[in-house]
Amino acid sequence: MDVRGRNRVRVSGRTGGPVVVLAHGFGCDQNMWRLVVPALERDFTVVLFDHVGSGRSDLSAWTAQRYSSMDGYVEDVLEICRDLGRGPVIFVGHSVSSMMGVLAAARAPELFAGLVLLAPSPCFIDDPATGYRGGFSAEDIDELLDSLDANYLGWSGAMAPVIMGNPERPELGEELTTSFCSTDPDIARVFARVTFLSDNRTDLAKVTVPTLVAQCSSDAIAPPEVGAFVHNQIKGSRLVTLNATGHCPQLSAPEETAQAITAFAGELR
Repeated sequence: MDVRGRNRVRVSGRTGGPVVVLAHGFGCDQNMWRLVVPALERDFTVVLFDHVGSGRSDLSAWTAQRYSSMDGYVEDVLEICRDLGRGPVIFVGHSVSSMMGVLAAARAPELFAGLVLLAPSPCFIDDPATGYRGGFSAEDIDELLDSLDANYLGWSGAMAPVIMGNPERPELGEELTTSFCSTDPDIARVFARVTFLSDNRTDLAKVTVPTLVAQCSSDAIAPPEVGAFVHNQIKGSRLVTLNATGHCPQLSAPEETAQAITAFAGELR
């Protein structure tokens, strides 16, 4: 199957410029980057894609066997990067896609000039034994997934505003709700388990490429302690705290998000 058709790969921006690949999170698609793209296109070749099962990807390519773990998504990322054939890329992963970037860069570091981990979380579940704070107890995650299984549309309407934050801008939460609701519920249930049950803490130390950890100042999904943990585990990484609030700064603060990506990518030239 053609990878560009499967993942609806779109390439724009400056021909011959450094390549920036933007990867969306759970329940979203490449449209979530639309406010960031124009600023990046001036200096970079910008690559957008939809994870299989999301947006306008080829749904016939989705199987529970392949996409019930991070591995299927990571293999897709590697296939996209190889298919581009434009040298090492700067991979920008939002939320769960940040860990896909971590795994992909650990497996094939030659394909990556750098990583930008936007609102990352290697593990959403607290681990009292080690002192790790992911933001949720195991019981919280079980309840979240049970609610999603029971009534996906209702879950989407309730959770999207919490994930988005910025209650004074309800249109942002409404957009995320619409995005969630446009995802096939059966696929969303599987992807939600990949997102909220994966534990990639030990994979962080395997990253050897330059890395920027960009967390939000207030995020109900990935609290500041998570960003600090990721930064401490990836040797030589940089940590920046955006003034943005919520879990989707590419929508709530696109200018600041674009500036952080541009500044980091510019240093890699």
